[in-house]
Amino acid sequence: MANEAFQQMVDGPGAIDLMFGFPKRNASENYRFMEGALKDDGSKAMDMPAEYMFRQVPNHLPVGADPVDVAVGEMDHCGVAVGMIHVGSDVADAALERHPDRFVTCLDVDPNDIMGAIRKIREAHERWNLKAVTTFPAGLLPQVAVSDRQYYPIYATCVELDLPIIVNAGVPGPRVPMQCQHVEHFDQVCYDFPDLRIVMRHGAEPWVDLAVKLMLKWPGLYYMPSAFAPKYYPAEIIQYANTRGSDKIMYAGYYPMGLSLRRIFEELPDVGLRDDVWPKFLRTNAERVFNLT
Repeated sequence: MANEAFQQMVDGPGAIDLMFGFPKRNASENYRFMEGALKDDGSKAMDMPAEYMFRQVPNHLPVGADPVDVAVGEMDHCGVAVGMIHVGSDVADAALERHPDRFVTCLDVDPNDIMGAIRKIREAHERWNLKAVTTFPAGLLPQVAVSDRQYYPIYATCVELDLPIIVNAGVPGPRVPMQCQHVEHFDQVCYDFPDLRIVMRHGAEPWVDLAVKLMLKWPGLYYMPSAFAPKYYPAEIIQYANTRGSDKIMYAGYYPMGLSLRRIFEELPDVGLRDDVWPKFLRTNAERVFNLT
């Protein structure tokens, strides 16, 4: 039986999905930025470089289908009211024009071009009412550690513009080195930028205990279980969300990059969150952290 508090949220105000995308006819286009970093033949043959971790990746658009219509249809079916999308593509522009109440914006940046990244943030903030900056340290070429000083001007810009930054944490799915995303890096960044809101993305495994410890320590550090099917959410995160961390954990999916919305929302009711935590997890934490109200 579905969790009643969960069902009231999806039938009522709806969820905010902090990692949302649009299906493509050629899914491998999303990952061309990693071509220079991937060395093994297996990765080069995959449409998605972490495909070995996912079954039936839903990132395939039928011939003649409109990606925005398909995505909004999935949102409506599952009870997702708002999705956070990356700006800068024709599809994202169309989605924002046709459904301005259903999408909010984020921008991915590369600190290997510090000034270029800062200009992009300012321009996107002005043009699209930017709500977040995102970055994938292990997916950069060369990689840049979370606490590397190359990131510091970007962090400072986020503080100035009152924007959170979403950062991949933990072992990356693609077959690239992991050390730049070790959770210990966040400790130094939180110390140096006490006004910065940082959201750890993609699980933080195998350092989930450390992620929880640092969230207890630093007021501006948060977590989203993106790229995890709900039945695989780390137990430490569920326990933390149900106790002292109810204001720190927020929902993000992985549609269509690795998971279907339908699978996510079929599994979510069994996650084990307390009734009073569901509204925070699915919506109100995101509204507060990302200034969405």
